[in-house]
Amino acid sequence: MITSKSNTKIKNVQALQKYAKTRKEQAAYVVEGAKMFAELPHSSIKELYVTAAFVDKYAKSLQGLPYEVVDERVFAQMSATKTPQGVLCVVTKLQYQLSDLLGKGEPLLLILEDLQDPGNVGTIFRTAEGAGVDGIIMSENCVDIYNPKTIRGTMGSIYRVPFIYTTKMQVIIEQLKAKKITTYAAHLAGEKIYDQEDYTKGSAFLLGNEGNGLSEALTERANKLIKIPMAGKIESLNVAIAATILTYESSRQRRQ
Repeated sequence: MITSKSNTKIKNVQALQKYAKTRKEQAAYVVEGAKMFAELPHSSIKELYVTAAFVDKYAKSLQGLPYEVVDERVFAQMSATKTPQGVLCVVTKLQYQLSDLLGKGEPLLLILEDLQDPGNVGTIFRTAEGAGVDGIIMSENCVDIYNPKTIRGTMGSIYRVPFIYTTKMQVIIEQLKAKKITTYAAHLAGEKIYDQEDYTKGSAFLLGNEGNGLSEALTERANKLIKIPMAGKIESLNVAIAATILTYESSRQRRQ
């Protein structure tokens, strides 16, 4: 049993929780909680830490897996949550290529530019899985998907929704167009309301930063600008809400 807070493994987990640089260097990240552990592909687990109480309660779920038992007080120090559930994994980072997002004949994609809120990105991943999105493309300045808050927000969808980061967003958009995937920018200057377009063919929605919206450079690259009508005096919707509206409209059309 690990009983010391100064244990090198404990310190390393803490660094992975706090620093994107450490996660990048080790190509690893941390997931916590019984649900996230239950849905995690076992082949991606590098290290597994549990409390004695978790072992007593979930012994069957640990069968065949090497793990280390950690003292409750030490576990609380390595956890990024206020109420740890007694299980924490160091996991190998997921690796995808653009081709992994385009496997289906008429892919449905989300393109996120410079989103900064972990909760928004986590919610978008959950929504994407529910709506049948084939993949998510993020600019290099988007929040780190492996941030503990973002991981928790995905509620396991990170394991199942392919994604990539890119430093060449404009190039990728042109590649999508070459594959006859229509790009739609969610924009206040949209000529048509979102439900007036046909998303049954290859489609990609461009969504911009929470405060600044979509950049002019990406707006100009989009095939079409679409808008979500709003009553009252509000100027825009939360980006995760906008993603939900657009992707579920696409899902509705594709079911018909």
